[in-house]
Amino acid sequence: MKLFDEMILPYTGRYYSLNQYLRRRFGCKVYKLALDGGMTCPNRDGTLDTRGCIFCSGGGSGEFAQKGCRADSVAEQLALAKQQVSQKISNGKYIAYFQSFTNTYAPVSRLEELFTAAICPPDVAALSIATRPDCLPPDVLSLLERLNQIKPVWIELGLQTIHPDTAAYIRRGYDLDCYTQAVRALKGRVSHIITHVILGLPGENIEDMTETVRFAAKAGTDGMKLQLLHVLRGTDLAEDYARGLFSVLTLEEYCEILGRCLQALPPHIVIHRLTGDGPKKLLVAPEWSGDKKRVLNTINRYLEEKNIRQGDTCR
Repeated sequence: MKLFDEMILPYTGRYYSLNQYLRRRFGCKVYKLALDGGMTCPNRDGTLDTRGCIFCSGGGSGEFAQKGCRADSVAEQLALAKQQVSQKISNGKYIAYFQSFTNTYAPVSRLEELFTAAICPPDVAALSIATRPDCLPPDVLSLLERLNQIKPVWIELGLQTIHPDTAAYIRRGYDLDCYTQAVRALKGRVSHIITHVILGLPGENIEDMTETVRFAAKAGTDGMKLQLLHVLRGTDLAEDYARGLFSVLTLEEYCEILGRCLQALPPHIVIHRLTGDGPKKLLVAPEWSGDKKRVLNTINRYLEEKNIRQGDTCR
């Protein structure tokens, strides 16, 4: 019998949401618990660069994670994270999510300690790992495959864009073939591959962004995180924004782009994120993105009014 994440399932609503997928996959409410494995990134330790990606804050996109850098702290991080969502969940399950920086960028022995500790609790239903496509050597792939035999393993790959000029500007540090090879290597080894794409990168138009999500779908991703570009304090992107080198999207523009991207994605692709949250203490622009409830309501109203459904242009 096939697992739910290997099937093309019908869904209600205008897109195949993560919440729908989780309920079908696990049969209950599931919360992500963001953890910190204490890792860095080849874009920060001097292997590729020391500055990080141009949009990346000091927390490595993990400002919401529990902080810790020792293998024996995973249980403590899980306990604290569970406590913080205890009012929202009853008799549910959790996904242990290693979010900050590049979470396969360490010796495989270290990774095995961290990941094994994270999946041990009975109420942890799956392991989710954010990483880069160029940080998946053979021994790490073998580890992921072994862990996936115990509990489902999800891998989140930061693609952001398929366009080489933009990739160079944001200092991504790997070429497009690296992404497609990573997806190919992960297929059959892990349960779910998620691709992270940023909408609104400087110099890109709506066609460029739609091409990126369409490419990721054809490459074999199972899920998508569609992320509004946030300008965060302390980043090189914030310096370029202050100099007037680019403008950020309006909410209306973002809704239009998001609608086009959803239409270009096949119906079986799980939408893990529609916009994303920038830490309010770091957020420079766009200011409207700080009101999450308003943003999501506006997006859903736009999709309804325009009669937009995921996969409209794929059928």
